[in-house]
Amino acid sequence: MANIEIKDLLDSGVHFGHLTRKWDPNMAPYIYTERNGVHIIDLYKTAAKMEEAGKALSKIAASGRKILFVATKKQAKDIVAEKATSVNMPYITERWPGGMLTNFITIRKAVKKMAQIDRMKVDGSFDALSKREKLQINRQRAKLEKNLGSISDMTRLPGALFVVDIKKEHIAVTEAQKLNIPIFAMVDTNSNPKPVDFVIPANDDASKSIDKVLSYVSESIAEGLANRKASKEKDVAAKKEVAAK
Repeated sequence: MANIEIKDLLDSGVHFGHLTRKWDPNMAPYIYTERNGVHIIDLYKTAAKMEEAGKALSKIAASGRKILFVATKKQAKDIVAEKATSVNMPYITERWPGGMLTNFITIRKAVKKMAQIDRMKVDGSFDALSKREKLQINRQRAKLEKNLGSISDMTRLPGALFVVDIKKEHIAVTEAQKLNIPIFAMVDTNSNPKPVDFVIPANDDASKSIDKVLSYVSESIAEGLANRKASKEKDVAAKKEVAAK
């Protein structure tokens, strides 16, 4: 895993918290000082927490489980989609579908409906429909794709959740808590870190800060996936060796 340089975090503005009057007192252990009415996050603690989260995420990825990324705020959406896609992980960047985790069976049905529409287009049955029916089905497919497209390969509940802005994504956090799914998150000074298992104290509003943290997180996951692949290849080689003997 790459070393975390404090200077890089500083250059990316990871240390800028919210206005002091908007703070959550539970974030006090992660605050270094206050400057011009704005809280400054202790970057040494951020680096330590990033490292801790990176190791845990690497292990989850190595075990073969999925990590679901959640970020619906404008400045985080594209970054999260890009980083999650780079390590083949599911993500939600549009509205969080209520019951996404607690009512996963219903969500899976919606994903299956999407696959069914795709099959209709392949086997020709879609062509037999009227113009109006085609239009309705295409609209339905587009809506499903927008909300659920990135989770279409998620056949079971994720091994962990990675959230950008737990205040905005509080429904996702609550659902994960109910199901004891580990929560990893970038937590700013205006949020309560208590529901989060792996807190990364950081500016969750600036795209440069989000990109810096997410780059490290995706690298950690990639390392876990590489370890899993190497381990599988080793097992295959060992079995071939035994069979040869």
